[in-house]
Amino acid sequence: MVGVTITKHENGPSGEYHAHVADSDAIGRLTWADRGGVHYAEHTLVPPVIGGRGVAARLVEAMVADARENDFKIGPVCSYVVAAFKKHPEWADVKA
Repeated sequence: MVGVTITKHENGPSGEYHAHVADSDAIGRLTWADRGGVHYAEHTLVPPVIGGRGVAARLVEAMVADARENDFKIGPVCSYVVAAFKKHPEWADVKA
């Protein structure tokens, strides 16, 4: 897989994780909103041009790592994030 860099962008009580793929200008996004100390993962958006490369999975992994590092819980709302949490029971410690 081509290199993927994940960055976090916060805007008050909401934000996004961005996935920058080395060979493309397209950006994958995972959007979230904080309500009561829980970051609700609302949407995972990966443009078709960078799809099929595990970009969405990397976005969720970045959010899980961030939750562990910064002590917050994740509320899976987006169907992709819900499925990812079912696939990874080891993430139960950060699930709201």
